Amino acid sequence: MELAVRRSAIQVILSEHHRLTSIVSGMLRVVDDMASGPGLSSAMLMRAMLYYINEFPEQVHHPKEEQYLFARLRARTGEFGAVTWELARQHEEGKLRVQALERALTRYELAGTDMLPALRDSVYGYADFYAGHRHLEESVILPGAQRHLTVSDWMEIDEAFGANRDPFESLETEDNLNDLYRLIVQTMPEAPA
Repeated sequence: MELAVRRSAIQVILSEHHRLTSIVSGMLRVVDDMASGPGLSSAMLMRAMLYYINEFPEQVHHPKEEQYLFARLRARTGEFGAVTWELARQHEEGKLRVQALERALTRYELAGTDMLPALRDSVYGYADFYAGHRHLEESVILPGAQRHLTVSDWMEIDEAFGANRDPFESLETEDNLNDLYRLIVQTMPEAPA
């Protein structure tokens, strides 16, 4: 079996993980800043972050991991079957957690600071969940894929992930997720030193 070394899909996956990690870190800072006083801009920024997560990782990144990376890995070896199915289950759980975050944010927007502890718990819960999910993919799946997938497998996976583009790139600039990502990052509160 001709094995691949490091593929462009891995770089894309790691880059997308990094982007999502920065969004999740920003969510933690925003929800902590909300404790210093309610602000429309904080809620709007949090909503923009949730929109980004819904539209890119949930609609583009995770389906491609399942369809291309996980499926190919299961086809090559039984070693990662349980892990890939667990990660697919976590993708579904992630969607539900984002919906719960949206509801918690709406309750905060409507009822005020009394709802902040629940929102904060949801944000911190999502951050912990995502960190564990990302760690499993990066420490188990990606190294396993590098060991077991063939050059032919990687060509297909590289092509699929190379086509990862903002699903809104043909729309107006205000709908462009790359612009939204930059706006979110520029608007986030600074990380504590």
